[in-house]
Amino acid sequence: MDKIIAGVQRFRSHVYPSDRDFFEHLARKQQKPIALFITCADSRIHPNLITQTDPGDLFLIRNAGNIVPPHGGPVGGEAATIEYSIEVLGIRNIIVCGHSQCGAMKAMLEDPHLNDLPAAKAWFQHAEATKRIVRAKYADLSPEERLVAATEENVLVQLNNLSTHPSVAVHLSAGELKIFGWYYDIGSGQILQYDQSLTHFRELDGQAHATSPLPVRSFKVAASIV
Repeated sequence: MDKIIAGVQRFRSHVYPSDRDFFEHLARKQQKPIALFITCADSRIHPNLITQTDPGDLFLIRNAGNIVPPHGGPVGGEAATIEYSIEVLGIRNIIVCGHSQCGAMKAMLEDPHLNDLPAAKAWFQHAEATKRIVRAKYADLSPEERLVAATEENVLVQLNNLSTHPSVAVHLSAGELKIFGWYYDIGSGQILQYDQSLTHFRELDGQAHATSPLPVRSFKVAASIV
């Protein structure tokens, strides 16, 4: 905790005073985020850092495995946040971002490790399609490659789950909402995006490529292992 407390003190004594007008402006105006950013709870992921955005730019959902439970189950924080972001805040861009060396994906692929984690095991049922896709399509890959494949496939599965939410479906149908699938490689700093026209992830090159629900693609190791 010492590092956290020291950080708070630095923020109050240096960061806030140097940018007081910005923070006061944030407090006065209604938030208007650019995008809903759905990513993993992994402590190594810093959405504002990797996108170089400011406070107020990203509306965030974070959980183990950047999972979006499909509509129709028990209503939870993810569903409420998605609905609020679209219908109240007027967000028109949603990014689902997986990442390299994801502990949630590792755990999901290795069922015995979840026997003592009943809550996590139940949570990963929302990624059951990911696990089955990996078993069916990527059994011949190395463990490292299979983990990348699982993480990328999970992004697409969660995009599909996202599209089942009524607020998302309505605005997608009207052409008023765009959804994006990303993969962040922690070690290289590289961000890949799913390009539906190519049916695989490729480096984000300055142009965003939205995707549609139910994407179908072939996994390409060269495009993902960096």
